[in-house]
Amino acid sequence: MAKRLPPGFSSIHQERINKLWELFKGDDRLLIIINPDPDSIASALALKRLLWKRVHIITLAYVGKITRLENQAMIRLLRVKMEPLENVNLSEFTKHALIDSQPSHHEEFQKLDYHVIIDHHPITNSVKAPFKDIRPIFGAVASMMTEYLQAARIVPSSRIATALLYAIKSDTANFERDATEADVRAFRYLFHFANINIVRKIEFSEIKRQWLSFFLTALNHLHLHRNRVIVHLGSVPNPDICVLLADFFMRVTEITWSVVSGICEEKLIIIFRNDGHRKNAGQLAINAFGTLGIAGGHKGAARAEIPLENIRNQIKESVRQNVEGFILNKLKWKRQ
Repeated sequence: MAKRLPPGFSSIHQERINKLWELFKGDDRLLIIINPDPDSIASALALKRLLWKRVHIITLAYVGKITRLENQAMIRLLRVKMEPLENVNLSEFTKHALIDSQPSHHEEFQKLDYHVIIDHHPITNSVKAPFKDIRPIFGAVASMMTEYLQAARIVPSSRIATALLYAIKSDTANFERDATEADVRAFRYLFHFANINIVRKIEFSEIKRQWLSFFLTALNHLHLHRNRVIVHLGSVPNPDICVLLADFFMRVTEITWSVVSGICEEKLIIIFRNDGHRKNAGQLAINAFGTLGIAGGHKGAARAEIPLENIRNQIKESVRQNVEGFILNKLKWKRQ
């Protein structure tokens, strides 16, 4: 006897999963492409499970490098198999799926046509795919993929449930940022199947000892103005250092905005965080830096990546004061 759909599920959930399934044939070879973070990794695993035995082969590929410690721990502890996109022979695949991103989010994404795009970021450019599901209301794509599993009447394995649950915690900052009732429902459902001990192990893998010096740099050189903190760290070995510090400053009671930047691999990386009260970090990033590089995100969290060659004429030297002045000018914030 077929399992019943969970309470609150409507025909639209069933229509989505049926439309997704109808797109594939048994001899298809699917390549799922992500920009690796907990949400994209977990969501890719869920999509792979949804299409298990419905296609011939499924490969997960990622762009960039996996340097963040918790991402490395997640991949190791949950035994996630992925390949760098640069090592993949694209001619071997008949279908492409893009998860937790849109083609405009990365230059490598723009080189392919997609049959499936599932995302929760605001739409920045025209998105074309036979199957697309973009719902910015969700705090995490993992919550959307949990709905898909439920609509397909698939009980997630402990491994997949753990990945999805951790992804929801991570992308919503433990429900402090951009979370919705749908994210809470997905989390509560997954909690019954997830391995919480593994979740804790992943969460405790955040900071390298070598990164502690950047906390000292940030504290010594930060600028405060109207409850906004801004600091440029200089050259950083990993952009995630900027993320850690942007999140760290938001723990200070008075802070309503946190903007932390660093230079990595010939790019100026700018991380935005705010308290979510009548603010939109994603729109601010796009308005200030969208014409110079890649920019965007959510209301409470956003990011900009600007090739240094695009701003050579605006920043004569990449010293801290010059970079901070450039960022403040673009944000139309005044230096105190």
